[in-house]
Amino acid sequence: MFNKQYLNENKNNTHIRCLPIFFCLAITLHNIEEAIWLPEWSQIGHSIQQPVTSNEFFFAVIIITALAYLITFLFIIFSPEIKIIKWMFVGFLGAMIFNAFFPHLIATIIMNIYSPGLITGLILNVPINMIILYTLYKNRFVSIKEIILSTLIIGVILLMLIPFLFKIGNNLITY
Repeated sequence: MFNKQYLNENKNNTHIRCLPIFFCLAITLHNIEEAIWLPEWSQIGHSIQQPVTSNEFFFAVIIITALAYLITFLFIIFSPEIKIIKWMFVGFLGAMIFNAFFPHLIATIIMNIYSPGLITGLILNVPINMIILYTLYKNRFVSIKEIILSTLIIGVILLMLIPFLFKIGNNLITY
């Protein structure tokens, strides 16, 4: 989709080149929703979410959002020449789709209380990321196997990164 040959063959479809920017918009709004309400929500004391302070969460969400932006812009610039960037971008898209359902939807159902991030996850992340992934797949830029593997790998990396970022945020931000 973003390779030079594709762009030359499809100059009338320049809107397709802009799709990754919508991922940045969706993840930003999702993370803002979480940043506003999740720290307080986490204090409820349920085993689904360990309590997290605003300092910890703000630091982690800023780093994750910045990472999403960096990967997106590297994808726009360097893909398909650098395949690992394509896989990181695709994996981030898939991980954010999965994130809307677990933990947000599952936590809302189990706890019987709204999990911050559910609405933006379901109305922004899922449809926008699905459209981007479908477009990439439809244009033979990525395979189903690449989508699944990238989602699993990036999802696990993000799950491992978040507690580490909480610790750093707790130590660095002391206001």
